[in-house]
Amino acid sequence: MSEPIIVCQDVHKWYGHFHALRGVSMEVQKGEVIVIFGPSGSGKSTFIRTINRLEEHQQGTIVVDGIELSHDVRNIAAIRREVGMVFQQFNLFPHLTVMQNITLGPIQVRKWDKKKAEQIAMELLTRVGIPEQAQKYPGQLSGGQQQRVAIARALAMQPKIMLFDEPTSALDPEMIKEVLDVMTELAKSGMTILAVTHEMGFARAVADRMVFFDAGNIIESGPPQQIFSNPQEERTKLFLSQILSH
Repeated sequence: MSEPIIVCQDVHKWYGHFHALRGVSMEVQKGEVIVIFGPSGSGKSTFIRTINRLEEHQQGTIVVDGIELSHDVRNIAAIRREVGMVFQQFNLFPHLTVMQNITLGPIQVRKWDKKKAEQIAMELLTRVGIPEQAQKYPGQLSGGQQQRVAIARALAMQPKIMLFDEPTSALDPEMIKEVLDVMTELAKSGMTILAVTHEMGFARAVADRMVFFDAGNIIESGPPQQIFSNPQEERTKLFLSQILSH
């Protein structure tokens, strides 16, 4: 096996007295697709937000693509260039067109010229299925379209790793599939992905590994087949029975 692209060892995070992450350790191989699931407040989103330093961990080590996340601002900037993130809320700039939203980062951070940035943005909009929306503003798009723009925007930075934090939870049911289709295509293209999601069909179809969080700990992890058909922990069984029965 090659060197893992993400290594987390004994990661702890507190919010005041609340111990949100209680010694999480995980390694992620390049090209691996990991679905993180678990009840609300279990630390899933906090955990993936520590990987690009949107949340600061207070104990343990996190190494992304050979760079340790520390207080060194240069390291944080270097890691953020390699890690794309898509949130529950689309976080698009409402006053910028779709094209401007996507090209802003590459022009400012990657120092691309406008022509190159726009060419790549159009390729990405085609990839996510909405090239005709390039000149519209976010407010003119459906939620599913906005989320696909957010994915294209993250991809425009040409990251090595994509983090998804419940990317479909704010969407209407009929829009969920269009976003999951894009994520599925990304997963099959060999992108390293960590996705916090309750979409178990997506997990079953594309995850190499599923990781169950509860109360700030990893309770269980394994390939989808094992997690769905033969979970080892009672807590996992209970949670799956609740979400799969809906």
